[in-house]
Amino acid sequence: MKDSLVVYNTISRKKEKFEPLNPPFVGMYVCGPTVYSDVHLGNCRTFVSFDLIFRYLLHLGYKVRYIRNITDAGHLEGDRDEGDDKFSKKARLEQVEPMEIVQRYTLGFHEVLKLFNTLPPSIEPTATGHISEQIEMIEEIIENGFAYEVNGSVYFDVEKYSQVNNYTILTNRNLEDMLNNTRELGGQDEKRGRLDFALWIKAKPEHIMRWPSPWGVGFPGWHIECSAMSNKYLGAQFDIHGGGMDLAATHHTNEIAQSQACNHTNPAKYWMHTNMLTVNGTRMSKSAGNGFLPHELFTGKHPLLKKGYTPMAVRFFMLQAHYRSTLDFSNDALDAAEKGFRRLMNAMVLLPDLKPSDKVNDIDISELKDRCYTAINDDFNSPVLIAELFEGVRIINSAYDEKTFLNKEQIDELKLLMEQFVFDVLGLKDDTLDADKDFEEIMKIIIELRNEAKANKDYVSSDKIRDGLQKIGIQLKDNKQKTLWVKN
Repeated sequence: MKDSLVVYNTISRKKEKFEPLNPPFVGMYVCGPTVYSDVHLGNCRTFVSFDLIFRYLLHLGYKVRYIRNITDAGHLEGDRDEGDDKFSKKARLEQVEPMEIVQRYTLGFHEVLKLFNTLPPSIEPTATGHISEQIEMIEEIIENGFAYEVNGSVYFDVEKYSQVNNYTILTNRNLEDMLNNTRELGGQDEKRGRLDFALWIKAKPEHIMRWPSPWGVGFPGWHIECSAMSNKYLGAQFDIHGGGMDLAATHHTNEIAQSQACNHTNPAKYWMHTNMLTVNGTRMSKSAGNGFLPHELFTGKHPLLKKGYTPMAVRFFMLQAHYRSTLDFSNDALDAAEKGFRRLMNAMVLLPDLKPSDKVNDIDISELKDRCYTAINDDFNSPVLIAELFEGVRIINSAYDEKTFLNKEQIDELKLLMEQFVFDVLGLKDDTLDADKDFEEIMKIIIELRNEAKANKDYVSSDKIRDGLQKIGIQLKDNKQKTLWVKN
């Protein structure tokens, strides 16, 4: 199955066969959050998508080192190295230390991703923990002639770099158009070129986060941190670099330039990007007033939401769209995803109770397995995989109702297939049971009371219990062996 995996590479703009540099080892770097505020759903969609990729690579037997950084310094408000540092500004507003801001939102980020059942990365380095590595890389870039120092700040020379390298190789943009669309440098700007960007920034007297360097006291630019940390933990070249598509034009473009200028190589073999979120067809953003945070989605406490949805229902919703496709949030779409998720989980509840039959049948589980692998091997196509898994759901329900007959070998193969893809690869679990651990015991008592009523031929009481449960979204499924309950 390893030989069949293809991934879409942003840099080549086509699907390519996945061939790691040093199999069975895979190095994957994903740009993490800037922890000055609550993690937003766009971030969550990216990390859920790369969690799927991480899980599937592990499933295939690769030894994956997954690096996802925490940006806790150096991220200014503007893309042109202007404005306040996001952490310092927040700290001043709340009259706390910047690292209190970092700690609060890092913990919140981890809590949200735990709710989404994402696996932790192999290493989660921070920008502030790798200042020396960033300084060393900047020194090497200066030594190679692609950066210059002005009054304690260091800038990357894009024009000089572009004379010997393709600066826009990732996005295929026209450099002249980029220059024309960038405003002229102001009289106070220290940069030589309009596209130049900061590697190190001199700290103003009021700037809180600062470190000594060969160029004076200052702090690193935003882009250099990822280049330095990926180089430290994955080497000068590794397999996968990922992030949201909004990072491609500036952050990832500058990462490639920095790494080429320092190590003379593009850092990643495959560049992968997730698409954006929309709400009712409009791009999700704070300025549009249509953005909501994960906890608002879970509780339903937002004007655009009519109810809350469990984290696993939301994860399922996200996986129903391909990671390179736009994901549109709407109440109807979330409702449909919730129903689909419940159908899938209900089938997984029935799966252990399937009984083997000696009757002849022509159901080919191995064919279903092949179709599942074909789907996921096509650039991690989770929506097609989910569609194939629902054929497994149909088989499970039919076999439980004794309309379809499976032998022991088929049941074992179906069970392994569904558990591996639903739980291990898609990372789903039935989180409705987590809300009330006593609920299972309560349902056992109710089912026993109904079974006693049926045994006593008290069908009025038996039907009353069944119909009452149905009204609150709980369906009882009877067969010759036992009665199970599932949520609608």
